[in-house]
Amino acid sequence: MPTIETFHMPDAGEGLTEADIVTWRVAPGDTVEVNQPLLEIETAKSLVELPCPYDGVVVALLAAEGDTVDVGAPIATFDVDPGGEAPADDAPVAQDAVVAEAVVAEVPVAQAPAAPEPAPASSPAKVAETEGSGAVLVGYGVKAGSAQRRERRDGALDPIGGAEDASEYPVLAKPPVRKLARDLGVDLTTVTPSGPGGLVTREDVEQASQANSARSLATYAADDQPWLESGYSKDGGRSTRVPVRSVRKRTAEAMVKSAFTAPHVTVFHTADVTETMTLVKRLKADREFADVRVTPLLIVAKALLLAVRRHPEINASWDDEAQEIVYKHFVNLGIAASTPRGLLVPNIKDAHRLPLHALAAQLGELTALARENRTPPTSLTGGTISITNVGPLGIDTGTPILNPGESAILAFGAIREQPWVHEGEIKVRWVTQLALSFDHRLVDGELGARVLADVGRVMSDPSQGLVWG
Repeated sequence: MPTIETFHMPDAGEGLTEADIVTWRVAPGDTVEVNQPLLEIETAKSLVELPCPYDGVVVALLAAEGDTVDVGAPIATFDVDPGGEAPADDAPVAQDAVVAEAVVAEVPVAQAPAAPEPAPASSPAKVAETEGSGAVLVGYGVKAGSAQRRERRDGALDPIGGAEDASEYPVLAKPPVRKLARDLGVDLTTVTPSGPGGLVTREDVEQASQANSARSLATYAADDQPWLESGYSKDGGRSTRVPVRSVRKRTAEAMVKSAFTAPHVTVFHTADVTETMTLVKRLKADREFADVRVTPLLIVAKALLLAVRRHPEINASWDDEAQEIVYKHFVNLGIAASTPRGLLVPNIKDAHRLPLHALAAQLGELTALARENRTPPTSLTGGTISITNVGPLGIDTGTPILNPGESAILAFGAIREQPWVHEGEIKVRWVTQLALSFDHRLVDGELGARVLADVGRVMSDPSQGLVWG
């Protein structure tokens, strides 16, 4: 008999409860090895590639691309002893390999005409299950309740990206074909299947897309935006509704909780940063810094670290359950980053220990990973204080909301040339605006003002860092 092992959705970060399946790298029947790429998931924090945990053959994929699966739920089964004794002749194994590949978590048995009826629970032919494993026979779909998904808000709506839940839309299609339908905006329920057993093929989807092209041209132009691909319409295409998921959902939850839990206070400071711009220019020409990117953000990050060293009580958090203030003796410096997946705040671990060159290297790596959607989950937890750099967008300043679990966040605005009184004369100087939001439960106004003033002082005269460093 085959030896079936079940792979459950792991916690790819600290305390995550669910993840979205983005791409399967394998299909039922594939021979796999330990640590080869198995699938790609999107959590509330990052995009993560999961390795295969077994050597053997893929028996079934228990959740489809696009599904939201709870941590701990079974997502795939493997035969880890494919060379073992063959099953008995009367064992109801899959009769149609195509159907076995197609029926994966999405299509109930009753809707798969080529698949035989499943054996009763008492039948010895049923694949042995470990407690809670959710293992099933090849081609029989998923054990009820094994992969826990989010229900659609309104099953009667017209999905732009094609059918996702076979209990509502009985369509036979492999996960890659479903993904293609979503990418092309084809509703699978409107496609005439040409494959065996009523299977929708890639060619069917492509033909349907071409047939719909004339109608698509008449739809509202905004529907071509990539961030609307996962949406659906309930008013004939006049508007698109996109389910709030993953990073956007977690960001919204965190910001609402932070805004209505921590009493925010924001203080502002306008600083002459001409000397900072001069320093940036000099460092760019320095051979010691030739291998890193030097920007004004590097200097403001160093300035904030110096201010935290002078006022360590700003580097804290509020433990509401224990009614305690937790003072951190380390600085994990968060840098807010806008990515294709939404706002992320990865942090540099133990940034207070880094000299300027090492800090520049860490900033460069953090930014590159965020832009490539490769930020590791560990970089998104444990932050103690953050910076949001709104200057590149041409924004002077703002009133940033605290990252949950932190007591302060610094907004760094655009640097502009403007008239400024310098040494008793009006001159053209480089000027920026800084804003510091803080949790007034544990940070008094005086402390917040002193921290911001120190940041501005270093930005105005970077040599001050030598005195405080």
